[in-house]
Amino acid sequence: MGVQELVGRVRSLWRYPVKSMLGESPQRLEVDPRGIRGNRAYALWDHASGRVASAKNPRLWKDLLRYGARYREEPAPSAPLPPVLIRPLADGGAAELCSREDDVGGYFSERFGRRVSLLDTPPEGASLDQYWPPVEGRAFQDVTNALELPAGTFFDACPIHAISTATLETLRQLEPQRDFAVERFRPNLLISVPEGTGGFVEESWSGSCLQIGEQLVLRVDGGCPRCVVTTLPQGSLGEDLEILRATARHNAVVAGIRLSVVTPGPVAVGDPVRQLP
Repeated sequence: MGVQELVGRVRSLWRYPVKSMLGESPQRLEVDPRGIRGNRAYALWDHASGRVASAKNPRLWKDLLRYGARYREEPAPSAPLPPVLIRPLADGGAAELCSREDDVGGYFSERFGRRVSLLDTPPEGASLDQYWPPVEGRAFQDVTNALELPAGTFFDACPIHAISTATLETLRQLEPQRDFAVERFRPNLLISVPEGTGGFVEESWSGSCLQIGEQLVLRVDGGCPRCVVTTLPQGSLGEDLEILRATARHNAVVAGIRLSVVTPGPVAVGDPVRQLP
């Protein structure tokens, strides 16, 4: 094996137990052959449409981003998923709901006015509705269409998503009036690149592999096109359609990279990220 180039370090990690809800930011995660263990492993199922509930269709589901989800205990390999705990972020005093002990489906059915169930196994042929807002440069304008999910998953398109500090800083420099908080982009990894590195650097890694820490190897499958979710209110962040329009103006709506697993292993904050030759 040739010389490996150090391209950065893992600054932060995220895992989202329930699709389209806010998640956890631990110091360490395990990566299985199919992706980060426990990531987007649960989702709400809309019985009327026969689709997965996703904030990509904000007309129905943007308020999913007003909830946070975490595991009661850490998921284990080759074992049933542990219960997930869900809390409404807008009500700091509200108790968490436990998927094993509470009627989570009934709770969300009442709040969204639609019959939903919380699933931990994707139905065959699962899909979701995605809305494309009016953003110049996109193929679709102000329309909603269907997205079929990869078989056996609640992922939109890829197992793992990463973004670099350089991409976020470049966007901030280009449009300093906008808040390009990393949380808007919902990555699994934020990669801190060396000082002075500019531009959308992670896209230059496309087609290669990254070794993270001592064992984990991920393939860079290309840039990650952004969607309406980056513009929606979540946590302390307000609604801002210009976030998506800015990625269109400056980088063809791409910010970050899609990754798939070559060699499973752990990933931890501070791990070196090396590009393999």
